[in-house]
Amino acid sequence: MTDKESGKLYKATPTRGAKQEPARAKPPEAHNREGQRIAKLLARAGVASRREIERMISEERIALNGVTVDHPSLLLKNLTGITVDGQAVSEPSPAKLFRFHKPNGYLTAERDPAGRKTIYDVIPDDMERVMPIGRLDLNTEGLLLMTTDGEFKREMELPKTGVERTYRARTFGDITQNQLEELYRGITVEGMHYGPIEANLERRTGRNQWIEMTLTEGKNREVRRVLEHLGLKVSRLIRTRYGPFVLGDLAKGEIEAVRQHDLVAFRKKLI
Repeated sequence: MTDKESGKLYKATPTRGAKQEPARAKPPEAHNREGQRIAKLLARAGVASRREIERMISEERIALNGVTVDHPSLLLKNLTGITVDGQAVSEPSPAKLFRFHKPNGYLTAERDPAGRKTIYDVIPDDMERVMPIGRLDLNTEGLLLMTTDGEFKREMELPKTGVERTYRARTFGDITQNQLEELYRGITVEGMHYGPIEANLERRTGRNQWIEMTLTEGKNREVRRVLEHLGLKVSRLIRTRYGPFVLGDLAKGEIEAVRQHDLVAFRKKLI
């Protein structure tokens, strides 16, 4: 997809011919200690996540005033003179947030080496660059928040922030409400400890039932692993809420902007 403001998605450009040792930006010790790390500033500007930016720096794709940057911890007051793949980076604009209804069968990734479809095959090509907040498994559907701000993404994903996520799971097997309420004490599955989970048994038909679960950690495949540990088979998993933002009646594959007023109000509470 294309970022209207920066003009492109940043991709590595192979170097042809003999490679000459480039000039390099001085390490952070040589700069004024005021400012923020370049990786944080670029993430805030929506270029990529911090981890991706560190990789881009190692690939010599980022420069300051024409000098290659090789320190992710380089301190800067602003992004003046910073380029990515030779293109100037604009100062960050206010964060934007979108609700996206991720369909089943799509990876939460920008690209897949195996050629499988990703969420960016669904999101409109003419949208500005957006990043997913958290992930949904290939076969998990529902609410996926997307943002233009890498720092906001990081804040939302940190377990210590305690942002609630709610899921609905269609399962097969035998389970009681008392068993589900025990999850509020936390549970350890194959050496992995999961914190308190609020779980409620919804409608049941025979041995099939829907279960609603609310948690704050969001560890990899947490809902599926916990339910499978209880002897249930999960046939469908839908995320319906992330923080105060809900899936509602958003159709599969649709993406819709969150009102700026609602985003600002939430961020104040998050801090």
